[in-house]
Amino acid sequence: MFFSSSICFFNLFLISLFFSVISVKDVGSDPAKNIYEVLKSHGLPIGLLPKGVTEFSLDENGRFEVHLDQACNAKFENIVHYDRNVSGTLSYGQIRALSGISAQELFLWFPVNGIRVDIPSSGLIYFDVGVIYKQFSLSLFETPPDCTAVGLVDPPDVIFSESDVISKIATKNLPRKLRQERDQENLQRAVQ
Repeated sequence: MFFSSSICFFNLFLISLFFSVISVKDVGSDPAKNIYEVLKSHGLPIGLLPKGVTEFSLDENGRFEVHLDQACNAKFENIVHYDRNVSGTLSYGQIRALSGISAQELFLWFPVNGIRVDIPSSGLIYFDVGVIYKQFSLSLFETPPDCTAVGLVDPPDVIFSESDVISKIATKNLPRKLRQERDQENLQRAVQ
C-alpha cells in the first residue's frame, strides 16, 4: 500500500512538473502579450510599456528586462521616452530601480527611477523622477501606447540627474542679492 501511494505521489509530481515547464515555455513564446499580463498581475496598468515589445525576462525576485524593437517616444500628458532596453524590479503596485524610461517636463528630460500606484481606487499613478513624484491619471495607461521611433540622433537632448535638479532648485531659491553676487563673480571670472 505504501509503495503504490508513493508511486501515485511521484506520478502527480511528474505531471505537475511537466505542466509547469509547458507554462514557462508559453510565457516566452508570446512576450508582448505576457509582459502586459505580468504588469496587470502586479497591480500595474498594462499601458506602462508601449507596443513593440520583442522579448522580456522576469526572475523570481521580480527583476525584469524588456526589449523593444527600437527606442521610441509615447505621448501621454507629457512625452515619455523608452530606450530599447527597459529594466527594473516589480513588486505589487510598483516598479523600483527602473532604467530605460525618461519623462519630459516642459523642455527638460528626467529619468524615471520608479513607478507606483498608491491606492488603485484613487485613479492615480506616480512617476519618481528623482527629487519629486510626477502624478498622472491611471486612465492614461489603460492600453499600451503606440510609440514613435526615435533615431540615433534624436534621443532626449538633456537628461538631468538628481544633483542637477537639486542645484537648480537651490540656486532658484537663493535670495536675489546672493544670486546677483554669484552672477557678478561668474562674470568677473569669465572676463579674466
